[in-house]
Amino acid sequence: MIRLLLAEDQAMVREALAALLGLEPDFEVVAQVARGDEVLAAARAHAVDVALLDIEMPGMTGIEAAAQLHRELPALKVVVLTTFGRPGYLRGAMESGAHAFLVKDAPASQLATAVRRVLGGERVIDPTLAAAALSDGANPLTDRERDVLRAAADGSTNAEVAAALHLSQGTVRNYLSTAIQKLAARNRAEAVRIAREKGWL
Repeated sequence: MIRLLLAEDQAMVREALAALLGLEPDFEVVAQVARGDEVLAAARAHAVDVALLDIEMPGMTGIEAAAQLHRELPALKVVVLTTFGRPGYLRGAMESGAHAFLVKDAPASQLATAVRRVLGGERVIDPTLAAAALSDGANPLTDRERDVLRAAADGSTNAEVAAALHLSQGTVRNYLSTAIQKLAARNRAEAVRIAREKGWL
């Protein structure tokens, strides 16, 4: 039997996925968690073969959890599932060591096939997302630019962002200005929106 871990913060979605995957004759869902920071402990406790991770979860994102699993349990296969087909998420998932990246609205049979394929040593990527990621190119923002954009996303002033990140106001202004230019945005709010849509934040 293929032992599965499901990490998804929406209980209804998680239970529906567990029920669908449980119909497969060679699958057993042995663990379910609702938070990203519970993934590693559950994977260890239940000796899972494949972890299916949602991207957006409290505690830790699915991409961060995938990276943690890759470091701590390198033999474990990771399938990242997303509602949001953002190219930046795909790149982040692959860089974190995920073996598959699929959108949640794919048929259950497609997900089951993907699980079996990654156990066979393949990488499985939603073809539409792969094409979008290639056309969008790499994330142009540096880590620091992303940090500053994230901190400014709630409408914080430069002074508040500077205090939160232990930077000078001038440095914050420079990072924001560069990020806005790179994203061809008119202002910081538009830069945040563009970066989020691409999955770069």
